[in-house]
Amino acid sequence: MSSADDENAGVSADAATADTDVGDRLLWTEGLTKRFGGLTAVDAVDLEVRTGEIVGLIGPNGAGKSTLFNCVTGTLTPDAGRVFFRGDDVTDWPEHRLARSGLSRTFQQTRVYGGMTVRKNVLVSARTDRGFVASMRRPSGAAREKAEDLLRYVGLWELRDVRAGRLSFGQQKLLEFAMGLVTDPDVLLMDEPAGGINPSMLNMLIDHIRDANESREVTILLIEHNMDFVMDVADRIYVLAHGEEIAEGTPAAIQNDERVLDAYLGRE
Repeated sequence: MSSADDENAGVSADAATADTDVGDRLLWTEGLTKRFGGLTAVDAVDLEVRTGEIVGLIGPNGAGKSTLFNCVTGTLTPDAGRVFFRGDDVTDWPEHRLARSGLSRTFQQTRVYGGMTVRKNVLVSARTDRGFVASMRRPSGAAREKAEDLLRYVGLWELRDVRAGRLSFGQQKLLEFAMGLVTDPDVLLMDEPAGGINPSMLNMLIDHIRDANESREVTILLIEHNMDFVMDVADRIYVLAHGEEIAEGTPAAIQNDERVLDAYLGRE
C-alpha cells in the first residue's frame, strides 16, 4: 500500500471513530451561553453525555452549574448556543415536553408535594401530560405497580402513606429520585443529590445511582459539591469556573489538573 493509501486509510479510520463518538452522544450542548444583565453565568459551554455514562459537573460556588442545568432542562432559555437530545435540537422545548421525550431531573432543594402522600408524589410524577383533565385521571394499574416498585427500590415503601412533608430531607431526596425514575427516562439530571444527607443514606444513594445506571440503563448527569461522592460515582467530570468550562476528563485526571486546583483554591 502506498503512503497516500496509508494516509487515506488513517483518515477513514479517524472518520469512523468520529462517527462512533457522534452516534454515542445522547445529550450535548454547543456554545451554550446565558447572561443575567452584565453577568455571563454560562459562557459558550460545550458539554456531552454519552449513552450509559455517569457524568459529573463540578465547580466552585457561582461557577454556573445550576444555570447550565436550567438551560438544558428548559427552565431557562439560553441567550446563545444550542442544546441537543438524541439528535434533536431541544433548545426551546419546555420542561414537560423534554420529560415526555426522556429527560428527567431532580433539584438541589427537593420539590416534593408536601401535602401528598409519598406514593401520590410518585404517581403524580408519572404523568408527563399536563392540564386539568389529565390531573383528574385515575392512575393506571401499571402506574401504581411501577410506583410501588420504585418505593421499595429506594426503601420508602413502609412510608408510602405518610405525607411527604413529614419525611426527613434525606428521605425526600430518595423520594425525588424515585419521582425522577418513574417515567423511565433516558437521562436523569441530578442537582446536588448528596447535599444535606447523612453518610449512611449517602452510601445508599450511591448504590441506587449506580444500580439505576447499570440495571435500569439510565444515563446520569449530576451536579455535586461533595468531591468524594462525585469522584467515586462519575465516569467523566466537567469543571466550570466563572461560567467557563476549564477542564474535562476522568476523575483521576481532574484530581491532578492544575487549572481545577487553581479554581478551587482561588489561585486563578
